[in-house]
Amino acid sequence: MARSLAALLLLLVAAAGASHAASPAEMYWKIALPTSPMPGAIRDLVNPASSAASVFFLEKDLFPGTKMTIHFTHATAGAALLSRGRADSVPFASEKLPEILSQLFIPAGSPTADAMRSTLAECEAARIAGETTKHEHYCATSLESMVEFVASSLGTRDVHAVSTEVISTLTPTPRQAYRVEAVRPVPVPGGDMVACHRMPYAYAVFGLHGLKGAAYTVTLAGTDGTMAEAVAACHGDLDGHGVAVAEAYERLGVAPGSVAVCHFLPQDDMLWVRN
Repeated sequence: MARSLAALLLLLVAAAGASHAASPAEMYWKIALPTSPMPGAIRDLVNPASSAASVFFLEKDLFPGTKMTIHFTHATAGAALLSRGRADSVPFASEKLPEILSQLFIPAGSPTADAMRSTLAECEAARIAGETTKHEHYCATSLESMVEFVASSLGTRDVHAVSTEVISTLTPTPRQAYRVEAVRPVPVPGGDMVACHRMPYAYAVFGLHGLKGAAYTVTLAGTDGTMAEAVAACHGDLDGHGVAVAEAYERLGVAPGSVAVCHFLPQDDMLWVRN
């Protein structure tokens, strides 16, 4: 069983880069969300692509002509997107880490094992925190569990996801200045969103949590010709967003929660909203 699972992980990664036929994940998406296009953050798991760095800024500064320095970096292929059945067959708990590593043939003490340990601890802490905060937190280990959490959080399966897309002839793209060419609001009924963050693990794991705020699709032009359609999330709610957003308020010179702070989503992340 363990060897067949490890073999499946390798086959999924290889097939993602070698085949243009519809994958099980793509077929599931078409059945579960027939009216919603698959966002780049999911397509990149089926056909591994890249990730991007975050930049914090104020909503009032998001307009054509603004310049921001951003670094879009390419992630290495390897985190396979498992079906729910396969993902559920592997334990997902800190106390089971030795068993997990054994099943997946990952050496204890390796960088991958350390990253998995951190992710498990973060998922468990977030779940506990979610019991006392406004927004529930959840770590999804499959596409199916992700969609079910989103549908439960937003109260409908009539949803869609948006994510950042980058077009560049360079791999990786350099850290450089980007000029904002256009800003388009993403319709967010009721201001309710679900943020979905890629987490380091042996296979694809996403941390999800509810969010209140606004979102924008921002066209960015880099000095080397790189173009990006970046998703910006803007929110003043610190619940569940950790130290990074709190520090962003300090760097931007505004009181926490007084105004919305915005940041670009990495390509591995996505925002879910109601249609």
